[in-house]
Amino acid sequence: MQNTDENEIRSEKGSGRSDDEKGSGNDSSGSPESGAEVTGSKGVLRWIEVLGNKLPHPFWMFLWICIFIVILSGITAFLGVSAVDPGTGELVRAQNLISGEGLRRFIEEVVTNFAHFAPFGLVLVMLMGVSIAERSGLLTIVLRTAAFAVPRQVVLPVIFIIGACGNIGSDAGIVIVPPIAALIFAQMGLSPIAGLIAGYAGATAGFTANFFIAGTDVLLAGISSEITGQMTDVPEVSATANWYFMIVSTLLLGIGGAFIAKRYTIPACRRFEYAGEGIAPAGAPVLTPLEKKGLRKAGIALLMYSLLILLLVAPPGAPLRDQATGGIVPSPFLRGLIPVLFFFFAIPGYYYGKTVGVIKKPNDVLQQMEHGMKELSGYIVLMLVVAQFINLFSWSNLDTILAITGAEFLRATGLTGPLMFTLFMTLIAFLNIFLGSGSAKWAIFAPIFIPMLAQIGYSPAFVQLMYRIGDSITNCVTPLYVYFPLLLGWVHKYNSRIGIGTIVSLLVPYSVILFIMWIALLFIWYALNLPIGVGEYIHL
Repeated sequence: MQNTDENEIRSEKGSGRSDDEKGSGNDSSGSPESGAEVTGSKGVLRWIEVLGNKLPHPFWMFLWICIFIVILSGITAFLGVSAVDPGTGELVRAQNLISGEGLRRFIEEVVTNFAHFAPFGLVLVMLMGVSIAERSGLLTIVLRTAAFAVPRQVVLPVIFIIGACGNIGSDAGIVIVPPIAALIFAQMGLSPIAGLIAGYAGATAGFTANFFIAGTDVLLAGISSEITGQMTDVPEVSATANWYFMIVSTLLLGIGGAFIAKRYTIPACRRFEYAGEGIAPAGAPVLTPLEKKGLRKAGIALLMYSLLILLLVAPPGAPLRDQATGGIVPSPFLRGLIPVLFFFFAIPGYYYGKTVGVIKKPNDVLQQMEHGMKELSGYIVLMLVVAQFINLFSWSNLDTILAITGAEFLRATGLTGPLMFTLFMTLIAFLNIFLGSGSAKWAIFAPIFIPMLAQIGYSPAFVQLMYRIGDSITNCVTPLYVYFPLLLGWVHKYNSRIGIGTIVSLLVPYSVILFIMWIALLFIWYALNLPIGVGEYIHL
């Protein structure tokens, strides 16, 4: 294993671009050129790559999708397309956006849609804090030291496990893990582009898995319990209902993701040129006395900050606990994890930069934060149209009708057992490509499938578990996912010629292979009838 890794490092050396070649490498908003670099994929992945690279820049792609949704809303409204919401019994009709009311709503809310778009603010705030730690040099020193201190066989699984567990802070893991993974890969002598792909896959495809009880567990369990509350002799679903299975799933995703990265992503990304500082030397870092002093001060500052947060969260009745229940899940701490993480990076970054001389005056901190925002300029422009797409799709009611229709189709098949389980998860995975909100889809599917499968002896917690697998696994491959443009911008920092198709082709193996592994794990659990959570089994 070690010899293979050393060969990979040697093969990566010297593949960085010279100063004369950097050119437009930092143009994160530019569209791929006609000569976009490809990975040399074969078969289906090659077709995905070639066809995907013919797509326009995501801004224009989302704009055309918005126009398509508006036109489709008019057609479906004219035809009277509708569906019955299984949760409320209300008739959901397609809404015509080609109307005076639709035009007025769009004009009045276009700015609000953009300004209030949740992922937009999350990304900006989080990356401003990370930028301080990165530009001061702290993040590079820490990651490079860690990369050589941890056995190489462990680094890749750890990246995926951290990415999956990042969902404890909602979408924070998707924002943090990919760029840090890129830096770790660079310090290991590997392509940072491979690090971005691996980190993004871990944080998105494994979004629902975790070692801990996260907000997703609470949110979905609440919807499930609403349904079970209307049923006879069926227990409510707790936040720990899927916990045991998700702990093992996190380990499985770590092992599977590391295998895919090593066997496919890293070799495929060797072909890419990239701008920037290039790949770091393979030797272990040697810290100067000033850097060691900076690390000590940064460590002390981080320890003091962590103790403060602990005091605000741990004691009963602490300010950042839920004031009604006294619990941590959910709580203001988890809902406000982004500003907590902002200072987690910014405070030690400041003390390190101050010690080594990178930060000489307060305005230097502002310049470091501004630098992070400059790199997000392409993402900010793109979010203008992405926010409109999300809201137009919701206004038209086509998202709800599509999900209800898919659920009715699955119920009409009359299948049961493992075949139905597989079809159910596959349908959810397919719909997830188009419908981003996991809770909204579950609010539609839960009233149909929890009672239906309870009649043949399957627990609501098990139905919820199957839903979570399907709802998570295709996050990484859909260009419609709200964080995909962020990944595109990160990749274009290193190579602006890499197209959407190439990125998706690099992510497809994660979605397909991890989905197969996840289904296999579910069937093993099913065959052994193991508990899937605290007091929860597959069968009622």
